[in-house]
Amino acid sequence: MSNAAAATAKPAKSQEAGAGPFSGFERMVAWRYLRSRRKETVISVIASISFLGIMLGVATLIVVMAVMNGFRAELLTRILGINGHLIITPIDMPLEDYAAIADRINKVQGVKYAVPLIDGQVLAQGSVGSGTGALVRGIRGEDLAKITLVANNIKQGSLVGFDKGEGVAIGTRMAENLGLALGDSINLISPDGDATPFGTTPRMKAYPVTAIFEVGMSEYDSSIVYMPFSEAQLYFNQEGKAQSIEVYVDDPDNVDALKPKIEAAAQRQILMTDWRDRNKTFFDALQVERNVMFMILTLIVLVAALNIISGLVMLVKDKGHDIAILRTMGATRGAILRIFLMTGAAIGVMGTLAGVVLGVVICLNIERIREFFSWLSGEVLFNPELYFLSQLPARMDLGETLSVIAMALILSFLATLFPAWRAARLEPVEALRYE
Repeated sequence: MSNAAAATAKPAKSQEAGAGPFSGFERMVAWRYLRSRRKETVISVIASISFLGIMLGVATLIVVMAVMNGFRAELLTRILGINGHLIITPIDMPLEDYAAIADRINKVQGVKYAVPLIDGQVLAQGSVGSGTGALVRGIRGEDLAKITLVANNIKQGSLVGFDKGEGVAIGTRMAENLGLALGDSINLISPDGDATPFGTTPRMKAYPVTAIFEVGMSEYDSSIVYMPFSEAQLYFNQEGKAQSIEVYVDDPDNVDALKPKIEAAAQRQILMTDWRDRNKTFFDALQVERNVMFMILTLIVLVAALNIISGLVMLVKDKGHDIAILRTMGATRGAILRIFLMTGAAIGVMGTLAGVVLGVVICLNIERIREFFSWLSGEVLFNPELYFLSQLPARMDLGETLSVIAMALILSFLATLFPAWRAARLEPVEALRYE
């Protein structure tokens, strides 16, 4: 008898374990409710709309966040690739010892290189007679070779012997706008010319174009002219001195820690301005826009989650008879609650996973998609003249992607609570009263 009792007790224990929370029975019923029959077409349509809404909402969030991250990263790379991370300007006397100061700063740990510069605004004219504003940057040839964003993107000509002649390097868009080719002359007109008895006369001089570069940012490709440092000193009446020294560092975000060391290396009074001060408004605006877009696009997922609520409410009302039978057969309120939780959560989980896959595929092919729609519409989408970049960037961030997934799953789970609670509260007597 004891052996028979023990044999009987073992199946009872396994049966009790099999009917526990989220057991095979509950999963089977939940899966059955996800599959539609002909008379349940409306519920199936609502579930499909919820699935598509969550999928598109998650994909849209991932794509938009990736594009905005890529946009910020590309702008930051190009802005900091052309301009120094720290700009040093004199306070008490001109930078006549610029070479010695640059050499001392180059020895500071964490500094890539220091570049003496002469900057000046001019009017540039080409062969077609049109003119445009330009920024002339007088720089030594050895320093220009260190700015890889320019030196590694020379489309025509060469920077070899840059210091030995009067030739200048211009961007591709400036060359197109002014009708210039390699070897042509560009006329530069500066308002700060020679002093005469009749006042200051503008200075005008023609320089041959010896190199054409393209950094991929239209603002720079259309406005910057690189000139040999010695020639810029003569052109801007700055013989024997520099206007500023731009310092490039290894870690732009840690530039504050280098300021005392650089000031000590300069061995004179200087004014230091970092890249955050010069571009603070621009990057703050990008951050605000990114946060607002995230909140707005979250509403897409929220609307899809509300569709889950309506679909489950209709499902609970339609399955009232089934719920009552399950309750009379021994199913607990907790079991009914879990069944409908799994039914609604399955829509959210599958929609979220499909949205992640769709978003990743779009991000990996974002430039091809842009080119296709540009060809289809006959218009230039993401015009580089307006957005500064020649290509549409997309850079996915793991933390942001996980936050989008978590947000979609949480909204989906919350949307299932009320319908599942109503199903669990349904009394079998009330459901079967009129049967």
